[in-house]
Amino acid sequence: MNPEAHERACRLIDARLVEGISASEREWLEGHLTECPTCESRASANARALQALRSNTVSIDPALVGTTQARVRWRARELRDNQARLRALWISCGLSWLLGAVTAPLLWEAIAWLGRRFDVSQAVWIAVFAMCWLAPATLVGAVIAWKHSPASGARNGHTAWERWR
Repeated sequence: MNPEAHERACRLIDARLVEGISASEREWLEGHLTECPTCESRASANARALQALRSNTVSIDPALVGTTQARVRWRARELRDNQARLRALWISCGLSWLLGAVTAPLLWEAIAWLGRRFDVSQAVWIAVFAMCWLAPATLVGAVIAWKHSPASGARNGHTAWERWR
């Protein structure tokens, strides 16, 4: 037999026990196993090993199971809460962008009028417009970054899990 057939047979032997193979591949493999004692012994060794693994029982401490289940539930709740917060964040961002686009011309005109009224150079009142327009988003971004920083999340040496319990 050629080495490619053995490689294919080894691949199919492993796949048959784990994920299943198609009918045509199963037929080819069964034909190959009847002709090749090496591959047949590998297939029977794999079947015995899988049977030994399935017959082995593992005992787990009930406290460990309970703790693991509680942490998984806590994480699932945290993900749901984060998803709801992200949805609210996207809605508020959309409204902010919309209101920013609507109010930008009004703010521009108001600052230009103040600039002309107090005889301020155009470069200064344009800079004031840029600061007024960018300041709210910058402030909110800084607050969000501060609230999600590692230092604010682990105050007093407590992790989020310890605060939840």
